[in-house]
Amino acid sequence: MHSNGESVALNASVPRWLVLSDGARPTEDIYFLESAAPLLRARGVHCGRLEARGWRGLLGRGIAGRLVGVNILVCRTLPEAWLSWLERRRDQLGRIVYLIDDDLVAAAEDATLPEAYRQRMARAASAQPRMLAVADEVVASSPALAARFEARHPRVRVLTPPLIAELPPLGHFAAPPSAESPWRIGFHGTRAHLADLMQIAPALVALQRERDDTTLELMLGRHTPAVLAELPRTATPEPLAWPAFRDYQTSRWLHIGLVPLWETPFNRGKSYIKFLDIAAMGGVGLFSRRAPYTELVEHGVNGLLVGDEPSHWRHSLDWLLAHPGEARQMAEAAAQTARCLGDPETVANFWAR
Repeated sequence: MHSNGESVALNASVPRWLVLSDGARPTEDIYFLESAAPLLRARGVHCGRLEARGWRGLLGRGIAGRLVGVNILVCRTLPEAWLSWLERRRDQLGRIVYLIDDDLVAAAEDATLPEAYRQRMARAASAQPRMLAVADEVVASSPALAARFEARHPRVRVLTPPLIAELPPLGHFAAPPSAESPWRIGFHGTRAHLADLMQIAPALVALQRERDDTTLELMLGRHTPAVLAELPRTATPEPLAWPAFRDYQTSRWLHIGLVPLWETPFNRGKSYIKFLDIAAMGGVGLFSRRAPYTELVEHGVNGLLVGDEPSHWRHSLDWLLAHPGEARQMAEAAAQTARCLGDPETVANFWAR
């Protein structure tokens, strides 16, 4: 049995946490394994991870005795066999915490999302009532998402995303944008945000056709709409698996990151994780003028808040390109915001409580 190098068969006198994983590795790493767990281990708390998908056989081989008193963290979903096991063994375990970072029900009902994604979210949502029933506590990644669960569970808390990436130097802002040294503009949202991206597509089409000092990167691969994929100086790399994306963040940088977020029930539950992602790539972000970004972005200081019209996005892009000094200052301020809001010590203290 593996658990990030830590055995789960440990002295019962010390606190123990086990992430029982159904494969939501980004969520597990961001909110626990790569943020809080290293600091908790330094305080004597044992933290591990068990891949539940491949360990069904363990359910009949004495695992219950090894998990007596262990606190269990489940992110998003859990295989049915393990969920049944938790229900049967509930009284022998420590606390069970259910961590959720998306509104699964809203995703299943959102016609703008890819059909395969909606079906996957519908399956996950159908098992959510059982997960809520067995959990002592629900931890949600934004206040809006937490509010969705307050009528469904007696104990709901908010844990906003921490920063788990190193912040880069901002030397790429040294030269103003030019044809010889174009600025990099990036959209690194998943395909679940393709409809959001298409709302601002006219601005990106005009920008790339009318200027020669910008490159555009859309990490949508074969799912990139032709109207964007065929633009000059535009790259469409395939989406990366989580470990590869983390490596990518450390080796690439951005000048400007794009986070369009339209008014939908699914988007209303979103956290401000993309603010941290852009800071991790050394960029300044353009964010739709709505929550959650209105809660931490001070317009013109650590990013720009943009209206829904494509012309507003084009104007904001042109302004940043015309004011490279101010753009760098905003990127520096965004990095400072990310350091403060994303302090892993805050997350470690959250779990310690």
